[in-house]
Amino acid sequence: MRIADKMSFNQVNQNLTKNRSDMADLQNQAATQKRINKPSDDPLASARVLTARTEERGNTQFIKNINNARSFLEFSDQSLSELTEILVRAKELAVSQSNDASGNEESRMVTASEIEQIYNQSIQIGNRKLGERYIFGGQKTQTTPFNQSGEYFGNDSDMKIQTQKDSFVAMNLPGSKVFLGRGLGGDGIVRAQYETPTDVQSLKDFQNQEVERQQVNEEVDSNFLTTRGPASESGRQSRADRQDPVTGSVGVNLFSTLKNLEISLKTNDKAGVQESLDTLDQAISQVVLARSEVGSRIMAVNNTNDSLQKAVVDNKVTASQLEDADAFQVISDINKTDSTLKATLETSGKLIQPSLLDFLR
Repeated sequence: MRIADKMSFNQVNQNLTKNRSDMADLQNQAATQKRINKPSDDPLASARVLTARTEERGNTQFIKNINNARSFLEFSDQSLSELTEILVRAKELAVSQSNDASGNEESRMVTASEIEQIYNQSIQIGNRKLGERYIFGGQKTQTTPFNQSGEYFGNDSDMKIQTQKDSFVAMNLPGSKVFLGRGLGGDGIVRAQYETPTDVQSLKDFQNQEVERQQVNEEVDSNFLTTRGPASESGRQSRADRQDPVTGSVGVNLFSTLKNLEISLKTNDKAGVQESLDTLDQAISQVVLARSEVGSRIMAVNNTNDSLQKAVVDNKVTASQLEDADAFQVISDINKTDSTLKATLETSGKLIQPSLLDFLR
């Protein structure tokens, strides 16, 4: 085969270009300490590295969400702890004034003043804020949950944050659950209690059932007997509002319980004070159950946080194994490629040095 000067020149040019390109890639790896600097270096490894980085950033954001939720839950637990202490104090006072041996009209009047202060403290706890958000207002974090009369202006919804893919945890307890005893004992996850009908006839039947259920509830509430004494005038509560989440019996409104106790003490109603003991027990159980629910959520987010921290480390290890360069291997390859480049330059100079003009002299 005839070898022309152009063919020799092209071959020399290709070899030099290849050697210099390899040297440039190795120098780039040595400078960045990365084996993969662009997707074309290793397409499969690049895809896995991008996946690991995406998961790492997602897990990092989940960790931030968990830290935010944990601070909210821990502050709620602290507030509930204080609420438990003042309720226990209220019960101690009620026990001391429930008989004539340890209490009289004057002592009950003095004790009523302390119960009033406990009532005010419970209102203040219900209106606690973390930053600019009320912790017991449900999703209405900018609205004061309770007024001085104990009326609730928040809602019964939970604020949920995402802790993992397809996993959400409620970061608060609505005040209606803690202080009014409505539906306490859930796990912070909203679930449908029934399947929604789809056809017209089922919708009509469902509507009729709801009407009948509402009528039955109204009849039960209308037939519900109130407590005796002056406390019953301001403390009338429906059966639905007085359900105890621990024992399954009727729950309590903490504010009404304290106010009824205060009225009974001021009116020297010994029987009313005695009846308030059971209600206070239910109130304490209600708050303890709320604390246990908050504690279980804190434990859940802590466990999730530990898993996410490990996942972040694992993703970094995976990405490092795929894209980080071996410094010793890179330096060795640079020396080898440098020697190859020098040899190519020497042989290329000898190969293209003779030309037609050299033979025409």
